[in-house]
Amino acid sequence: MSDLSARAREALAAADLIAAEDTRHTGQMLAQLGIHRPLVSLHEHNEHHRLEELVGRVQGGGVIALVSDAGTPLISDPGFALVRAVAAAGCAVQSVPGPSAVTAALSVAGLPTNRFSFEGFLPARSGDRRRALAALGAATQTLVFFEAPHRIEGSLADMAELLGPARHAVLARELTKSHETLYRGTLAELAAQAAQDPDIARGEITLVVAGATAAAAGDPALLRRALELLLPELPPARAAAVAAQLAGVSKNTAYTLALELAGQEKP
Repeated sequence: MSDLSARAREALAAADLIAAEDTRHTGQMLAQLGIHRPLVSLHEHNEHHRLEELVGRVQGGGVIALVSDAGTPLISDPGFALVRAVAAAGCAVQSVPGPSAVTAALSVAGLPTNRFSFEGFLPARSGDRRRALAALGAATQTLVFFEAPHRIEGSLADMAELLGPARHAVLARELTKSHETLYRGTLAELAAQAAQDPDIARGEITLVVAGATAAAAGDPALLRRALELLLPELPPARAAAVAAQLAGVSKNTAYTLALELAGQEKP
């Protein structure tokens, strides 16, 4: 509660209506603040159905405060469709800055922040997740992910394999809460720790991963072109081995992309 700014409290108290991801959760917060305002739910399952009603309220001069359960709305939270619709209707949208796990994790990770990419949640299915990571293998900017506790062990193992075991990373758990914990190390070290320490898989997780070095990044465009030419003539494993040498990337990265281009799953 102490992370909530004075401006945010004023905005909530002045709103004609508060749109909340979970009205029960927000209702408890408002009660602690001594604020009593009308609430309406706005979450991923009903956002599009609420648009006409809420945009109409704003067009009529009403002030709506948008709140998500944790952190800043729209950052892997609902609200995108509403903000877009309100802006398209010519109405004002104002930001009330608040806590965000993305910037909070970056600020303590000790990794470069001059360029970073927020990748949100990786796909839940292993094959899709591995393909997404392979596509990021050559990215030189710092990468920021959210991950579910029950998937963090598998995700770290895949990251160590596809992004490189020596990549430095920081796993931030329960940021700004009483059990906030930071785990620092290489992806291989964090993957091994996740397999042994059940506490890592408790609470909300933000993962910050160093980008690829210029030497490790290779030439992703050349890799794709080489595979497109080789796959009609060679099995995926052989095509990946040749393309990896040509493009200066790891065999795992090349093989994952080869399977994607061939429409196959990794065994």
